[in-house]
This record gives sequence, C-alpha cells and structure tokens, in this order.
Amino acid sequence: MDKKVIITGVAALILAGTTVVGLRGWDSSDQEIDKLKAQLEVLQQKDKRSAVLQSVSKQMEEIAYEQKKISDEQREEAEEQTKVANEMRQRSEEERHNAIIAQQKALESERMALDAYDLAESQRKVAEENRRAAEALSYLALGRSLGALALTQFRAGNQEIGDLLSYASYLYTERYQGDLYYPAIYQALSQSSQSKDEWSRHSDAVYNLEFLPKSDYQLVSCSSYGEILYHEVNGNQLKTTTLFKDKSYDFRDVLINQKTGIIYAISRNGYLYIKNGKDVKLLEVPLVRPSKLQTCLDERYLLLTGETNLALFDQTTQTIVGTKDLDYKVVLSARLEHMPLLFDDKGRMHLFKDLNHIETRKVPVSGQITAFASSNSSGLEAYGMKDGTIYLYEPNGSIRKLVGHRSRISRIRIYQNRLFTSSYDGTINLWIATSEKIEPITLYTSNNWILYFTYDRSKNYLWLGDQKGNLSQVLISVPLMVERIKRKLKRNFTKDEWNYYIGENIPYESFISPKGKEAKR
Repeated sequence: MDKKVIITGVAALILAGTTVVGLRGWDSSDQEIDKLKAQLEVLQQKDKRSAVLQSVSKQMEEIAYEQKKISDEQREEAEEQTKVANEMRQRSEEERHNAIIAQQKALESERMALDAYDLAESQRKVAEENRRAAEALSYLALGRSLGALALTQFRAGNQEIGDLLSYASYLYTERYQGDLYYPAIYQALSQSSQSKDEWSRHSDAVYNLEFLPKSDYQLVSCSSYGEILYHEVNGNQLKTTTLFKDKSYDFRDVLINQKTGIIYAISRNGYLYIKNGKDVKLLEVPLVRPSKLQTCLDERYLLLTGETNLALFDQTTQTIVGTKDLDYKVVLSARLEHMPLLFDDKGRMHLFKDLNHIETRKVPVSGQITAFASSNSSGLEAYGMKDGTIYLYEPNGSIRKLVGHRSRISRIRIYQNRLFTSSYDGTINLWIATSEKIEPITLYTSNNWILYFTYDRSKNYLWLGDQKGNLSQVLISVPLMVERIKRKLKRNFTKDEWNYYIGENIPYESFISPKGKEAKR
C-alpha cells in the first residue's frame, strides 16, 4: 500500500479520535466545574470553620499562655516556699540536734548527780552499818557481861536478880543476833530455868536408854543389875514400870525396832532379851561377853557384838543366822555411814558391811578411844579418849583438840554444828564446832559417872543414866528455857538496879507488865 495513503488514514483516525475525546472532555469539564464548585463551597465552609478554629485556638493559646504564666508564678512561689521550708527544716534540724545534745548533757548531769547521790547514800549506809555494827557489838558484849553477872548472883543465892539478869542477857543477845550458846549466856539461861530433873529408878549402873517409836515421852532403860524398865514422862513426873528384873543378868544395851516396837536387850552373860507385845523370851547367843546391839543390812538384821566374835540376828525369823570369830578384842562399838564400826585394842577400826566383808584401817589418833561419833550431814568426826580429850576432825581435814573433861569420855553425839559429850567426871558438855575457839558449855553436872545419854526426837531434852542407877532429864532448848524464865519473873528491874547492872545510857525496858505478863516491846 502506498505510504501516503497510510499516513493520511492514520491522521484521519487521530482527528476522529480527538474530536470524540474533545466532545467527551467538554461534558467532563462541566462536571468537573460543578465538582470544583462543590469543593469550593466545602473549602469555603472549612475556611470559615478554620478561621473560627484559629480564633478559638488563638484564644486557647492566650488562655494557655496566661495559665502558663500563672503556673510559672505559682511554681516560682512554690520554689520560694520550698526554699523557705528547707531553710526552716534545716533550722529545725539544727535545733533538734542542739536539743539532743542538750538532753544528753542533761542526762549526763543527771547521771553524775545520781552517781554522787548513790555514793553519798552508800557512804551513809556504810556509816549506818558501822554504827549498827558498833551498837550490836556493844549490846552483845553487854549480853555476855549480864550472863556472867547472872551466874555470880546465882552462886550468891540471889535467884530473883539472877533471873532478871539472865533474861536481859538473852534479850540483848537475841535482839542483835548473837550466839545464845556462848558459855556465860547459855549457862545463865540453864541455871535460871532450873531445867534439870532427876529420878532414882535403877539399882545399879544405867547403860542405855531408848525412846519408843514416834514418842518423846515413853522410853526404856536397862542396867547392869538385870533391870529393864519402861518409863512415861508427865511434866516433871516419871512413871516407871518394871519389864524385867533378874540380877543374874547384866544388861549393857537396849534397842527398840522403830517399825515393829519390839524391844531387844543384850546381857553380858550371853542372853538376848526379846519383848514382842506381851510375848517375852530370853535367847542364848554364842558370844563372848556381848555388849552391843546395832541394826545393819537395811535394818532387817541386828549385829550382836561380843568381845571376840560377832553374831547376825534376823529380826524377821527371830533367829541367829551367822557368826564370825575375830582375831582382836572389841573395846568400843559405834556407827559410821549408817554401818557398825568396831574399835579394837590394837589401834584399828573395822567397818562392818557383812560377816564376810569388814573393812579395816588404822585409827587416826593415838591412845585408847572410849567414844566415837560422826555426822553424815556436817562431815564431822569426833574421837573421845580415856584421858578426857576429844579430837574433832572437820571436813576440810583440820583436827581440833577439845579440852574440858577431866576423865574418860563415855559418849559423844553430834547434831548439826553441836557436839554433846559425857564423861566419867560427871559432866555433859556442849561444844559449838563452828566457833573460832571451841570452849565447853557445861549442861549438866553430877557426882556420879555418866555412862550414857541421848536426846529426844525434838532435841529439846537430854536424857542420861549414871553409875548409881539415876535417870536425869536436862532441858537444852533455848526457846523453852526462855519460856520458863518468863513465867518465873516476878518483877522488873528498879531504876537503880537498871542503872547499876544495865547502864544509864541504855533505854529502860519493862520485862513484865504490872499484871505479871510480859510487857510488849
């Protein structure tokens, strides 16, 4: 095809297309114009709103600016207030710190003041204690002096003034917590209370006394004249009943079973007396001159001691169940650690545990021992000698020699810190083991040998028997002595007597009321 023709055709097509497009564009332009008008209106409205919004925004911005300005002012004011508050807090902290320092200084001053007060109070108390101690020593010395004066008056036969002096001696000693067992004081009380009773009951020497179970008023005694007597105490009266009497026997010991009440007595001629209720029998025992009865082996058995042999008696079957010959002579029977203790004639002692077990050791003192006692509670041991000397062994190992008796010591008993001893010189002495210087206090004096003594369960009275067959009761309780003396007093000291014996500088006291009763102090 011709090229020209082709070009002409194409141009015609383009023109036709352009025409069609132009017609369509015309229509479309009108629509666009309407659309743009509509948009213009919308934009005009938006512009109006935008102007409003801008106006509002400007107003809001102005308000916000004002609020910011106010806020800045408030912040600045708050910062200023904070600064002021910090300054005040700092001043307050400094003042609190200063107050604490001042309080500490005040407390230190108070402590120093209290220390000074305590020191002054302590010095005052020491001075007061020294004054009281000096006063106590003065009154204790007075008490001892009055006791000695009382004894002098008793020896001169002036019982009434002696009673007043002995009571005053007790009063000042007790008030200032002194030693009521000081010899002069105790002996004055003992003599003033007249605290001894004596009864002649046996025909010959009394070798033992034993209280019945749970009784301080019923006891049994035995003698070398073959007598076994039962006694009941009523005040200063003694009612006596003969249980057995045969001079062919020589009873040396009596023992009462504290559970069954059975009475046993051993005779030197080899017989054991047994009284069970109304049933009485005499059992011959295979011993050489027996002299002692002791419980052993949990108290079921009795150990019967002869001079050269032993026998074991069963209290349940009432029979001899064993014997043992000894290669030594027994000179004294006592007890140690709740067991029988035997002293021989060769300076030895033997602790009995059973017939086949006897421990032997050397006696720690030289000479013939005639009495022995020990205390499990205090640990004291005492050895009495034939010459009247007593050796006291203390738990710390020290040994003290007690001198006061003039002849053979017959018996020793230990109760707490007190040592009671009797002698053939006819006296019973009391020794206070805790005293710095142990001196004897004579409780009882007789012209006869004292062979045996014991005390009742209350530890108020000593009971003793002598070689002449006498029984004696001796009051050893200080409170009971004082009660007796109070009842005896018939009058008070006169003012002249008070000034002479007690002293003008001591406040006067009445010991009894006008009606005869003890005056209240």
